[in-house]
Formats: sequence, C-alpha cells, structure tokens
Amino acid sequence: MMGLSSMADETGMRVLEAQLRSADSVAILRHGMNMCGLLFLWQVFSHCCPLMLLAGWSAALIVATAAAIGLSTHRGGANGPSDLRRHGLGALLQGLVWASCMALIGRSGQTTELIALWTLVSCIMVCGAISYAATPLAASAYLLPCIVGLFFMFDDHGQLPLRALATSYALSLLAGCFIYARTFARQHSTTAQLAEKSEVVSLLLREYEVGGSDWLWQTDTLRRISGVSSRFAETLGVEPAQLEGVSMVQILAGSGWDNGRFAAGLHNLADHLKRRESFSNLVLPVEIKGQWRWWELSASPRHDEHGVFQGFRGVGSDVTIQRESADKIAQLARFDPLTGLPNRSHLREVLDQAMDTARGRSPGCGFMMIDLDRFKSINDTLGHQIGDKLLSQVARRLRQVCDAGEFCGRFGGDEFAVVLPHVAEGAVIPRLASAIIGALSAPYQVDQHMLHVGASVGSALSPMDGRESEALIRSADLALYRAKDDGGGVHRAYEPQLHAQAEERRQLELALREALEKEQLHVLYQPVVDADQGVVLGFEALVRWTHPQLGAISPVKFIPVAEEARLIGPIGEWVLRTACMEAATWPDDVRIAVNVSAEQLAHPSFVSAVVSALAQSGLEARRLELEVTESVFMGEDTGALKVLDQLLGLGIQLSLDDFGTGYSSLGYLSRTRFNTIKIDRSFVVGASKNTAESLAIIRAVVTLADSLGMATTAEGVETEAELQMVRRLGCKKVQGYFFGRPMLPEDAARLFPAPQRVALG
Repeated sequence: MMGLSSMADETGMRVLEAQLRSADSVAILRHGMNMCGLLFLWQVFSHCCPLMLLAGWSAALIVATAAAIGLSTHRGGANGPSDLRRHGLGALLQGLVWASCMALIGRSGQTTELIALWTLVSCIMVCGAISYAATPLAASAYLLPCIVGLFFMFDDHGQLPLRALATSYALSLLAGCFIYARTFARQHSTTAQLAEKSEVVSLLLREYEVGGSDWLWQTDTLRRISGVSSRFAETLGVEPAQLEGVSMVQILAGSGWDNGRFAAGLHNLADHLKRRESFSNLVLPVEIKGQWRWWELSASPRHDEHGVFQGFRGVGSDVTIQRESADKIAQLARFDPLTGLPNRSHLREVLDQAMDTARGRSPGCGFMMIDLDRFKSINDTLGHQIGDKLLSQVARRLRQVCDAGEFCGRFGGDEFAVVLPHVAEGAVIPRLASAIIGALSAPYQVDQHMLHVGASVGSALSPMDGRESEALIRSADLALYRAKDDGGGVHRAYEPQLHAQAEERRQLELALREALEKEQLHVLYQPVVDADQGVVLGFEALVRWTHPQLGAISPVKFIPVAEEARLIGPIGEWVLRTACMEAATWPDDVRIAVNVSAEQLAHPSFVSAVVSALAQSGLEARRLELEVTESVFMGEDTGALKVLDQLLGLGIQLSLDDFGTGYSSLGYLSRTRFNTIKIDRSFVVGASKNTAESLAIIRAVVTLADSLGMATTAEGVETEAELQMVRRLGCKKVQGYFFGRPMLPEDAARLFPAPQRVALG
C-alpha cells in the first residue's frame, strides 16, 4: 500500500507540473492582452472618465500584472501545491483589477463606450480562460471577479438581459476551463503512468542484459535469431555474429540437431514458434560445450502497425541450479537419505499402482514387511552412527536379493518392505522371504565391530488379504508381528485370525490401562523355602489381574501386552511399592523378591523408585531381592550393569531368574554379583525324569553357584520326588506348588505364628 500511495503521489506531482507549464506557456498572451486593453481604455474613455481614476486604475493593472509575473518566476524547480496557489493569487489580482474597471470606469461612458468596454472585457475573459484553462484554480480566481464586475457594469434594470447574457457567457468560459482541465489532467496522468511503465521496462531490460540473470532474444519470420544480445551469446559461449541468422531450434538442439534426437521441451518450443503463439516458463535442456544446462524461455509474437507478423521476442534464463535443487527435493521426498532406498511414501505409490494393475487377478500383487531382530540393542549400546552404517549395509544386501521385478524400500526405522507387482505362483513369496532372512542374518563388519542381527518377515497377498494398499500393509504388518512373536528369524504369511488377535490385544491394552488406573491389579505371594529344613525364607511377589467382566487374566497373556504398551514400568513400580509395604509386616529374616524387567532397569528413575519404596514402607534393603532375567544383558547393555551395581551398593539382593533357558552365558555371572541363581522348572521336570542333560545342567549350575558364593533356587517343585531330587543335587532353596501356591497377603501372614519358623515339608 505504501508503494502504491507513493506512485500515486508522484503521478499527481507530474500532472501539477504539466498544468503550470501549460499556463506559463501562454502567459505572454495574457500579459500582452492586458497591455492592449490598457491602451484601448485610454483611447475610448480618456474624454469621459476622470484622468486621475483612469491613471489610478492603469497603475493598479500594471502592478497586478507585475505581481503575477513575480509570483510565477518565484517558483522553484520542483512545483508543488503552494506554487499552484501562488499562481492562482496572481490570477485573482488581475481579475479584481478588471472587475474594478467594470465597476468604476464603465459608469463614465455612454452606450457606445459601454459596448466597447464589454467587447474588451469579453476578449480579456476569453484570453484569461485560454491561458488559465489547464489550472482551474487560477481560472476561477480570474473569471469570478469578472462575473461580479458584470453586475456593476450592467446595473440598469433595463439591461437585465445583457447582464444575464454576459454572466452566462462568463460562466460558460469557466465551465469550459474546468472541462479542459479535467481532460488535461487525465491525459497527462495517463502519459505519466505510461512513462513510468516504460521506465520500469527499460530498467528491467537493462538488468537482464547487464545483471546477467536473464537475457533477451528475438527471431525473424523464419524463426532465425536476429538482433543477438551480447548476454545471449555469452551464455552460449559464442560471438554474437555466429548466432545471427541461425535457426533458434538448431542452436538449442546442440549435437542433437544432426541425429534428430530432440528433448520434449524443444519439440514444444518448435510447435509454439510454428503456430506463432505466446508461451511462458517453457523449461528445456540445452547442450552448451558438451554440458547440459536447463533454460527457461518465454516469448510472444511481434507484429508491425499493420498486424504483419515480424517474428518472436522473448526472454530466457538459466535455471540449472533451481532445477537441480528441485530434483534434489523430489529425491528427498521419495527416497530415504540414509540408505538411498525408496521411502515409505514412494513404496505406497508403487503399491497403489501395482494393486490398480493387478485388479481382477488372483493372486494379484504381494507386499512383504521386514523387521531386523536385535537391532535396537546395537543402536542403544554402540550408538546411532554404527546403527546407521548397519542399516546401509542391510539396504545393499536387500537390493542384491531382490530382482528387477521386485521393488524394495525402507519403511522406517529398522523396517523394510518389498512390493511384488505380480505374483505368478504361491511359492514366490516364501522363497524370497527365505533368501532375505538368510542374506540379512549373515554377520556384518561395521568399523571394528562384528555384528549379528536377524530378520523377520511378514507377507500379504491381494486381493484376499486386502483390496486397498492400506489394508494390505496392515495385513503384512500383522503377519510380521506374528513372526516376531514366534521368536523372530522366520517368515509368516497373513492369516485372517490375525486381525481378530490384534483387536483382542488392543482391547486388552485398553482394559489394562483402565485396570492400572482403577487398581484392579493385586499381588499374590509364593513362598520360597529352605530345601533342607522347609523353613520359609521369603516370598516372590507375583502380579495378578482380575477383570470385572473377563474374570482372571493370566500373566502369560497380559504381561507381553504391558511390555509392548510400555505399561510394564508403572505396573512394576506399583508391585514393588505394594510388596515392600506388605513385607514390612513380616518377620525381620523373611525376604520379598520382586521381578524387574529390562525396561525398568533402563529407566533413569528406577533406582530412585526403589529407594522411595523402601523409605515409604520402612523395609530394610537387605530384605528386598530383585529378580532379573538374562534379557537385561543383551547387546552389551552396560547401563543396566551400572544400575545393578547401584542396587547392590544399597544392600539389595539380586537374583538371576530363568538361568539356562535363554541365551545363557557364564559371562553374565562375571558382570555383577548375584546372590541367587534360579533354576527353571523345565530342568527340574527333566531331572525328575532322569534326563541326563537336565541333571547335568542342574549339577553344573549348583557347582558354579557354590564356587561363586551364590545360592540356588529350584523353581516349580510340585512333588515329593522332585523335592528329594533337587536336595540331592545340592539346591539350597525351593519354590513351587509343593510348598504353596501364590497366596493372598493375609494367607502369607498366617505362615508366621510364634515361633516364627514353620516346617512345611
């Protein structure tokens, strides 16, 4: 708005200057007419008018004329509204002098002199109207006093028609001045605007040529370059004379002119030139000295005053940098910058196209979801830089496995995907999945690290597993989830019941969140006893859930859901606080064992939560035993080891649960000082059946624990025979249904009558 206002002000100033210049150009006519009128009055009225009056009026006219001349010459170089007002003041002085002439001198003469005076005044008014026509303010200041003077000159009632006629004549002159001034201002305003536009165009043209950002070009009627600009020739790297008269299309075609291989943009340009129609922002590749550049051309046909076609005139610019930037942006929008594989949105586009093409076929197209196993532990322990390098190697292997008919990409994180546009027969997907798992599971050398990850694959087929791309992706994702649940490193195809299971899991998660808020969870306590004496040494706290409508829900079912939904942390903290509060009411030599997940150990506030639970309950740290599984050591998690060391420093007992069932390694036992090793029930059952492997494992674990100063707890002892067997093998503590099922807090408290030692076996 500021710019528009400034332009309007500048145009107004130019019109004002033109008005004053127009008035000044005919000022000599007005001043000359005044002097002629003065001589005429002396000739006509000198015999009838008092000489003193005539001389005084003459002096007034000379002074008024000199004042008008002085006011005009006083103006500076830049004319403004004040100059226009001074110009009007000079006109007013002269108009008042002539009005006084009609009022004073006109009374001295008779009819003949009056007619002569009216003739003179008419000429004076016409001359004033002509000289002041471009300046309506000055015209009004000059003519209005003259109109008033007419009433004094024709003051006889018998001269009323003459007065009316003279007044109408003067008003017509004034109206003509206003009409002319309006037309004058409009024409000069238009001229000023055209001059401004011409100046802007000239400036732009100079910028094109001098600034080097764009250049001008033109052709003749035969589409040959003419009037070559220096900037145009410089851009092509040749002299202007070499371009003059050469075909525009030939210049732009470069080496393609000889072999006829033209870019599509050049064909479009040739069509526009042939049809003689305007075009703009036409982008085409141009070969310049063996290198390809991108040009943007715009042009319009030019015609002479008779409408005859003269050729084209236009502007061009080099947009190579912008084109490369746009291509790079498009690349980033469709490809993963880390691996160079197509990204999620690109995969989705390809899948949409494949499904549209495959409509009506069964099977149609296939979609595979791939997730790396154990990648998170590598990323967390070795850092994202190592993780990124590993993902790049995974991408290369995936490209090598997939052939030209299969489209692979990165879905996000450590998830990849493959689109199979056409599945000829059912064995194609299992065969490709097996090849992918095998290729991605081979060891990776990343910097100084030898890394091992696996891959799980889920697949789905259209149209049976989904008629739209979103449904097909969802089905493959559910199949991948099943593959991960089955231990990973396998391929699973989608099955219809997976949707029902996923919905059940979702509903279970919602119910579990509600259970945590409404305190529907409760803790049961299973006794841990001395294997030889049968004395209660402690209890293991076990979380249980009873839903108001669904009834009791097994931990085997809801614990995995809690881990996936990141609820295991708050649930574990609640169990810890509840168990500590209950154990504080037990005898001083009875411990409480609480299971701790790897996620809890990884949380920065876990140690503080343990300290808070002990402080609120008043339980001594030595009576709290935290049970962890081997999963906390996966991926060289030194953070978990530091947390365990802090807990040991507080005096808390540590127990290694389910030893021997997972990725067991003696190295785990050397990383921290465990107080107890728990032997899984599967070995207890096997040993009771005299299975050599189970017996050997239990003996080895007991021997190892004894040598390291650790106790052993046999889990799942349910019969007298099993109890006697673990006693013979040297287990110090026993836990299982033979001594007691998980029980309510009040039932656990009944096990401690005086004296506080109870024989249970």
